Amino acid sequence: MDAAATATPMPELTPVVQIEGLRKVYRTGFWMNRRIESLKGVSLTVHQGETFGLLGPNGAGKTTLLKLLLGILRPSGGSGRLLGESLGHQPSRQRIGYLPENAYLHDSLTGWEFLKFTAGLFQIPAKVQRQRIPELLDLVGLDQSVARKKQMKQYSKGMLQRVGMAQALINDPDLVFLDEPMSGLDPLGRVQIRQIIERLKAQGKTIFFNSHVLGDVEQICDRVAILAEGQIRCLGSLDELLGDADHYQVRGRGGDLTLLNHWLTPFEAQGEQWYGSLEKDPKDFLSSLQLMGGELISLSRARPTLEEFFVEQLQPSPAVLSHADDTTATP
Repeated sequence: MDAAATATPMPELTPVVQIEGLRKVYRTGFWMNRRIESLKGVSLTVHQGETFGLLGPNGAGKTTLLKLLLGILRPSGGSGRLLGESLGHQPSRQRIGYLPENAYLHDSLTGWEFLKFTAGLFQIPAKVQRQRIPELLDLVGLDQSVARKKQMKQYSKGMLQRVGMAQALINDPDLVFLDEPMSGLDPLGRVQIRQIIERLKAQGKTIFFNSHVLGDVEQICDRVAILAEGQIRCLGSLDELLGDADHYQVRGRGGDLTLLNHWLTPFEAQGEQWYGSLEKDPKDFLSSLQLMGGELISLSRARPTLEEFFVEQLQPSPAVLSHADDTTATP
């Protein structure tokens, strides 16, 4: 029997976000006769249970794209679907959570009162609210007594961000949109937000977020897309974009060259120094190097960081720079 015929088929991935050729044009000027194209035919798909990161410089169109997906804005062209329904479908919004970048929270309310208000918008029963609100406050790291007693006008930016995260999860959504969720948070707060996102992913929820904190994105995202000037520059998993292995470039001197040749592939020696590529845990290698009396000169990852890749993708091409030089040159 043909092995291909007996092979177990790969499970189909369920698309949660699907957009094709999405465009957004704004009209500005006194007579509204100036057109600014914020999005220029964006296409992408996000699958169920995926953590998807949207990256891009300021003004790239990231927030515009999120607002189009949420039905806050209407597209100028293209199409899209969320949770199997067309963009703007009202019933499906009950299954969506959203944290805006600059959320307006009713600052005369306490955090607890605001979460009760948000829960009321989703028609969540009072009995469920009494259980869910304390759970969410614990999840986002906001003291319950502070949330009950202190008005949000007295909250720090980080505390407001935590309340905003809690309201985005108040309806136990299947799909969560987060616009700059790490904004205003200290390192401990960012770690907590990362842990929240990882817990949501473990529950099978889909997270779509954008962030300028690329180190956090690199740790938690399954796939990323870079949006620049209204267009997707690249899209894929971190292994696809940065390289599929954690290789390290190592340079040093001294030690047992025969043993080093087993650690490093390829391995080359030049005079007293040697260098090569390491595919194993660098901690084990460094311990072995110390035992053999070798000295490390440098150790660096062979693949770029997400930040390095991001900057490289946004650099103008040599052809563009050459053209710019030609247009500004004096005849």
